[in-house]
Amino acid sequence: MIWVYIIFAVIFIGALISLNWENNPMISYSEMLSLINNGQVESIKINQNGNVEILGKDGTTYESFSPALVNDKQYVNSLIQKGIKIEYVESIGSKWWFALLINIIPIVIMVLFFFWLYRSATSGAKSSMNFGKSKAKKYEPIGEKVTFKDVAGIDEVLEEVEDIVKFLKNPQEFQELGARMPKGTLLVGPPGTGKTLTARAIAGEADVPFYYASGSDFVELFVGVGASRVRDLFKTAKENAPAIIFIDELDAVGRQRGAGLGGGNDEREQTLNALLVELDGFDTSTGVVVMAATNRPDVLDKALLRPGRFDKKIMVPPPDVKGREEILKIHTRKKKIAPDVDLKLLAKRTPGFVGADLENLVNEAALIASRKKKNQVEMNDFEEAIDRVLTGPSKKYRIISDKEKKILSYHELGHAILAYLLPNT
Repeated sequence: MIWVYIIFAVIFIGALISLNWENNPMISYSEMLSLINNGQVESIKINQNGNVEILGKDGTTYESFSPALVNDKQYVNSLIQKGIKIEYVESIGSKWWFALLINIIPIVIMVLFFFWLYRSATSGAKSSMNFGKSKAKKYEPIGEKVTFKDVAGIDEVLEEVEDIVKFLKNPQEFQELGARMPKGTLLVGPPGTGKTLTARAIAGEADVPFYYASGSDFVELFVGVGASRVRDLFKTAKENAPAIIFIDELDAVGRQRGAGLGGGNDEREQTLNALLVELDGFDTSTGVVVMAATNRPDVLDKALLRPGRFDKKIMVPPPDVKGREEILKIHTRKKKIAPDVDLKLLAKRTPGFVGADLENLVNEAALIASRKKKNQVEMNDFEEAIDRVLTGPSKKYRIISDKEKKILSYHELGHAILAYLLPNT
């Protein structure tokens, strides 16, 4: 809309400038008579309103006002006898469309301005109505969808969640036996262990919509907004059932009540209350599965963890050496890996690494190989990537004193001696 105003402003200014350029100098009636009497007039144009345009013999054009030239035919004849050309015209001076622009453009600008105010008011009303809408994102897989074959290192977790996939695919199998699926499944584990990936894999295996929301998406300054977003999220999932609702960082909204002061705390507690009500109010037969993830289960409100809400808790631990090897196999599937790369050895060299760390390691090794203009990622690229991930970039240009070099050599020599004397550590 602002560009419309700029364009009309430019046209308006251009019209004014052009109008000023088109305007001829105005002279009085006496000055016009003086020019006529001195024989300096070549021709005169007259319109019915008495406006006069005078062309001098030197090429200069003047404008004046003389009703006498319209009504006094005898005087006009006398001018003709003096050799002055007389012409009756409809308009004198500037072009008619300049005057029209000057009159219409301000009206158009005002109409557009009021239209913009109306649009702003209506869009503001719509945005305020949407303020309580859920911010949850519907996960749409790009390319191949994520399934259990893309998850490794947490085999026990996958065994636990297979029942969720079976329930989403065939809920009648459970209902015939009178079994009830847990209303909520809580994945607990350190960051990067694959909690969100597991939930996406469940949705991919069951081929159902996956609604992802962070706990912080529900909490706002204004009381009641978070509760409204919770209700809207569950309503959307029910309308698209079977579906999975996944709430990441549940501790952001599910923290124990009464643990803080201020309006923000009131809003968080109202949001938590709304979440508790929704968990109590929906039936698992609707085909909606609620999952959540946290790395701080100790701060969650006890009402969330009681049976009938998040009554199934699954620990997602960091992978062991075999799990790390399987994760490396997944992340190197689409990489050009040299034959000398030993994933088993890399898994042994990365204790404490979780899935996200290993993905970053593989990507870092590929970047190093690309930087060296290689066609494949080699073992020494992975070894350098491990060092970069653990200790940061190498300090090639750092100046080290002789004393520091001596200390470092003793330190590294100690590592070598211990590795030789204790081969199984």
